[in-house]
Amino acid sequence: MKPFFERDFTLQKYEQLCRTFLESGYKVSTILDYLTNKSVFEEGYIVILRHDVDRKPFNALKMAHIETNLGIRSTYYFRAKTNTFKPILIKQIARLGHEIGYHYESLSDMHGNLELAIEDFKNNLQKFRKLVPVKTICMHGSPLSKWDNRDIWRKYDYKDFDLIGEPYLSIDYKNIIYCSDTGRNWDSHRFNLRDKVNYNLEIRIDSTIDLINLLKSKVYKTFFIQCHPERWTDHILSYLLSFFSDKLANAGKNIVKLARKRR
Repeated sequence: MKPFFERDFTLQKYEQLCRTFLESGYKVSTILDYLTNKSVFEEGYIVILRHDVDRKPFNALKMAHIETNLGIRSTYYFRAKTNTFKPILIKQIARLGHEIGYHYESLSDMHGNLELAIEDFKNNLQKFRKLVPVKTICMHGSPLSKWDNRDIWRKYDYKDFDLIGEPYLSIDYKNIIYCSDTGRNWDSHRFNLRDKVNYNLEIRIDSTIDLINLLKSKVYKTFFIQCHPERWTDHILSYLLSFFSDKLANAGKNIVKLARKRR
């Protein structure tokens, strides 16, 4: 457990986490590298590192610089929304050596209309590809929507768009520790409504220090780590806003969970 006086989810803490990957002997992989070079990762320890850029894209650039300075490459999935789709910033992160992907939410945006959704998906993917190569995609959870964005692939095939994979559909998590910072902890099941995977290992990880200690123990060989850059900041005001925003969001998600159970 983290001490009550220690701030978590700061950029300083993130750098400590990244250094732990390397010091503990973990190879850090993008989604694309993992999907296309699985044999390279069959032996040894691996962290598959992904960022969902839902808001505050400049935070993503700060995290990308931390990783590049340590020789780490990761994947950044950007939404196509105006406040997130920043071409100059996206190209900067790509030039640092990181993978860029499309964080799609077309089905929820089109209120379940599959025909409109696939056109929206295609158009947004083209926008990204005018800036950088895109070979993997990842759905945005859209937790308050009744539509699951992955359901677009029940009718269509993302491979028809020259895409290699989608982390919720292309990776077997049976022997992978899946950790997400959703809900301001690393327990991927507590506050996730859709950003979940099926795996057999139930481990409670409350803080980044807990995750760091688990990595140092080297009990588990493969981790999938999902971060949301808007949550990570050293600026005290931004930190407090993020902290209370997460608390409100968690309360809202609990209400949604209860409502869905009663249906």
